[in-house]
Amino acid sequence: MKNTAIYYGSTTGTCEDIANRIANALGIEAKNVSDMGADAASYDVLVLGTSTWGDGDLQDDWYAGVETLKGLDLKGKTVAIFGVGDSAGYSYTFCGGMRAIYDAAIEAGATVLAGPAKDGYTFDDSAAVIDGKFVGVALDEANEPEKTDDRLAPMIDAIKNL
Repeated sequence: MKNTAIYYGSTTGTCEDIANRIANALGIEAKNVSDMGADAASYDVLVLGTSTWGDGDLQDDWYAGVETLKGLDLKGKTVAIFGVGDSAGYSYTFCGGMRAIYDAAIEAGATVLAGPAKDGYTFDDSAAVIDGKFVGVALDEANEPEKTDDRLAPMIDAIKNL
């Protein structure tokens, strides 16, 4: 496995929990995005997680994190994204916060691992869907926690095999 870091933004603890689950599977430590600085560019792989708030907005700590991400040179680096949302209560903005992270990673020159197809999810709309696929792994701990491990497994395996 390549040199990997996980950064997350979490308000209620759900995204932090998911970040720690991924970190445990990869044998590394998850870090709060508020701790992300220029040194993040020294990693080969960045795993970035956010929850979605309001009308598809990022988790608060990610606003500064997105600006940091945009300022990094991530050419030749890989980014994997995961998002936590509520597909029932926020069906029109489900996991939409992932899109801002995706856009910033692309702007910084990274290759972003493709997320799963939107098939198998129940929601109305998401800014985080491009050409029928999520820009990262979309998770719904509020309504479908039993699907989380199966949804994370392909991303974790892909990171281990980089």
